[in-house]
Amino acid sequence: MKRDILIVVDMQKDFVTGALGSTHAEEILPRVVKKVRDFDGEIIFTMDTHGEDYLNTQEGRILPVVHCVEGTTGYELEEPLFELCGEKGARIFKKGTFGSIALAKELFKREQEISSIELVGVCTDICVVSNALLLKAYMPEMPISVDADCCAGVTPQKHEAALETMRSCQISVCGIFSEE
Repeated sequence: MKRDILIVVDMQKDFVTGALGSTHAEEILPRVVKKVRDFDGEIIFTMDTHGEDYLNTQEGRILPVVHCVEGTTGYELEEPLFELCGEKGARIFKKGTFGSIALAKELFKREQEISSIELVGVCTDICVVSNALLLKAYMPEMPISVDADCCAGVTPQKHEAALETMRSCQISVCGIFSEE
């Protein structure tokens, strides 16, 4: 039997309330928690994963804000999501960059078992869009959607630009502010 998949992108403390957190990311947290709690399908979390050498990486030189270093408090999922991750038996994909190739390959192998994929999380304009486009590239006929009300971008303008990019690539965007 086919199943729906929900991918929760990088809802880690450093992106919500920590080093790169924002008011918008804090605002979506209760909606993401509700979506995960109510979702009847497979749930996957991605986690931005860096080491102590982050500032020596290309990303670290361009964005010199240490974040999501494995083993730190900022690396952890926000508390309500951490608890739900265990309760729902969710899988976690660690990723060292914006999109998870390992996740895309895994879901591609199981494509015949999947009816749809939905993404939520942060940042809309970096990791959400990267993962959505990777998944669409691997599975062009798969219904893929993004819930705009459960995503937060670096800025509201970049959030909207990323949503428009995804629409252009045949990824459905739903939500109160961006209904299709």
